[in-house]
Amino acid sequence: MEKRYNHKDVEERIYKMWEECGYFKGVVDKDKEPYTIVLPPPNANGTLHVGHALMLAIEDLLIRRKRMQGYSALWIPGLDHAGFETQVVYERTLAEQGKTRLDFDTKTLYEDIHAYVEEVKHKVRKQLRSLGPSIDWEREKYTLDQDVIDTVYTTFEKLSSEDLIYRDNYMVNYSPHHGTTFSDLEITHIEKKTPLYYIRYPLVDRKGDEPEYVVVATTRPEPIFIDTHLAINPKDENKSWLSGRKLRNPLNDLEMDIIEDSFVDPEFGTGVVKLTPGHDKTDFDAARTHDLPVVSMLTLKGLINEEATKYEATKDLVGMTVTAAREKVLEILKDKDLIEKIDDKYTNTVAVDYKDNMPIEPMVLPNWFVKVGPLKEPALKAVTEGEVNIYPKWREVTYTHWMEEMRDWPISRQIVWGIRIPVWYNVEKNSNLQITFLNKDKEIITGEVGELLSNHSFEEIEAGLQTLIAPNNAEYEIGRTSPGDKYLQETDTFDTWFSSGHWPLVTLGYPDSEDFKYFYPTAVLETGWEIIRFWVSRMIMFGIYLTGKPPFKDVYLHGLVFAEDGRKMSKSLGNQVDPLNMVEEYGADVLRMGLITGTANGKDFAFPRDRVIAYRNFANKIWNMARFMNIMVDRYEGEVPEFSPELKEKLTDEDRIILSGLDALIANVDDSIEKYRFADASEQLYHFIWNEIADKYIEQVKDREDKDVALSVLEQVFSASLKLLHPFMPFVTEEIWSYLPGEQEKPLIISEWPETLK
Repeated sequence: MEKRYNHKDVEERIYKMWEECGYFKGVVDKDKEPYTIVLPPPNANGTLHVGHALMLAIEDLLIRRKRMQGYSALWIPGLDHAGFETQVVYERTLAEQGKTRLDFDTKTLYEDIHAYVEEVKHKVRKQLRSLGPSIDWEREKYTLDQDVIDTVYTTFEKLSSEDLIYRDNYMVNYSPHHGTTFSDLEITHIEKKTPLYYIRYPLVDRKGDEPEYVVVATTRPEPIFIDTHLAINPKDENKSWLSGRKLRNPLNDLEMDIIEDSFVDPEFGTGVVKLTPGHDKTDFDAARTHDLPVVSMLTLKGLINEEATKYEATKDLVGMTVTAAREKVLEILKDKDLIEKIDDKYTNTVAVDYKDNMPIEPMVLPNWFVKVGPLKEPALKAVTEGEVNIYPKWREVTYTHWMEEMRDWPISRQIVWGIRIPVWYNVEKNSNLQITFLNKDKEIITGEVGELLSNHSFEEIEAGLQTLIAPNNAEYEIGRTSPGDKYLQETDTFDTWFSSGHWPLVTLGYPDSEDFKYFYPTAVLETGWEIIRFWVSRMIMFGIYLTGKPPFKDVYLHGLVFAEDGRKMSKSLGNQVDPLNMVEEYGADVLRMGLITGTANGKDFAFPRDRVIAYRNFANKIWNMARFMNIMVDRYEGEVPEFSPELKEKLTDEDRIILSGLDALIANVDDSIEKYRFADASEQLYHFIWNEIADKYIEQVKDREDKDVALSVLEQVFSASLKLLHPFMPFVTEEIWSYLPGEQEKPLIISEWPETLK
């Protein structure tokens, strides 16, 4: 053995040996109990982050231990096409070339992104391997594999046949910047100073000494011209005199009624609110309750639409951005003396997308929805009745609250990169389809397809198609290929969480493969707590819906890894930690052990660099322990007997103490891992090996005359400790194992997990 352990000389060689010998391969063996983990697929659009390193460390720990315990252990890898996020990354590369997605038709843009992702996928696989996961690479899946797409389509068809799919004009979180919708979970609310404008609405049927105006406070004066009503709280006695009264809209001069609704907060502003059902979720819900009209003022590019031309005061707003329109509206209201006052110190929250913090506009658009009622009820019951166990237990409330509150799920996204919704529209039956396409001269053409067909061939439109928006009453057919001539396919793609919600199924070859029949349900789903609502809930819903069984028995939710300063890692702050650089400098073992020990049972934590460095020292410590033991064995003139019960009568008190400590360690490590308390297990191992073996027992062995007994006990304790440590630090333990006295029957990775001697 070299004097010092050098991970650079070991890790690549050891990993190649493991893989070539087939130790990672899961085998259908009816004589063994299966133990399955599916890897939460990293995005195939960039590099791994520290959270991936923690995820891999924990899952590899679990799978290696079960493999050593005799289970047929299978860990399936995969990569996620990551719809929106990948398209954003690719569009940034286009921007560097002075291009945008609007320069391409749907098919070309998809193929270009595909080519980009294929290049990146190889890099991501290499990064994954560098962390040492014992993954069955031959079973790798990708969320755009054809069999995955087929399964997603089958689910969509099944949902549709059972009347669980519908299209509706619905209030969605729309990003004019990205040109797509976001779910409620994909938007962030940031605090911002926004002026609060107090606007005067002239009272039409004024009586006696009543005020001339009703004043309404709003942060958004620009959509006043499409407002339909004002509202008060029915319990607000101070405003009860306004119920049913009429006012005049300050921008379009039309009469408006005042209605009552309990959503109105009497403490906000003046206690009177305006209703903009076309651009506010609460107002939209109120409009549905009271059967009010819903009008939109924006195009999909975020510009004021033709609705403004209906009124003299607002006709010049058409084509303006929201910001510009706001300034213009304020000028109009000021000229009319209809601004009571402005509160410049008002602070509120505004919605932005979670990726780039770009503004979100609540908009009413046709979208595809899943009726979640029949799906979420059994998925909630599976957790509340213990069929699925969530660890740590205190995270369960996040899941149950979400499932109880979950509304129908918008599953369509206005992006190219993803699984395209298998719906087709006949252009002759649906002449009012709103489409955008590139003509043969690469010019962007927008309009209704019936009118556009008079100047452009169907083939030109089909080839250059970019977007298609069908009204809710459009006729459509569901199919994986075109039903016939003159059909255009829906340009929306499935929400990524809709497709990845099938992950445990598609990775195992659902529904008929031997893998699926043997390895499903999987044992544990290990992932970050922040996607319990995004992803975990969807997988449980689809697993039960399609198979009658939840896709996993346990869910372990690890915490987020923040920068060393405790803040979120970001390029702008310069506080990112690159796990690949850490592997290069310190080795995969010590990074993994540092992360596992640094986490506190599912809680967020700062990157523990000090622990990583400490475990580099620990790797050197156990290396030196092995060297010392080999030297002692070499100096011993006889053959060290294998530890056996016959030696018990010869044991000293020191031997009995260390062996008793080993038994306690095995029991405690097993108990901690079964409870998903990985930090507890790793710390127990660290302290036993360093403090009990190295600091105490080895020092005692040096002076023992009965070297045969002492070395036998030392070999027993040290080899058992290496087995326990292997799932945490696989490379250094495997390398040391090959140097232990005597010829090892098999590599450490497939050696038997230690059991207590008692």
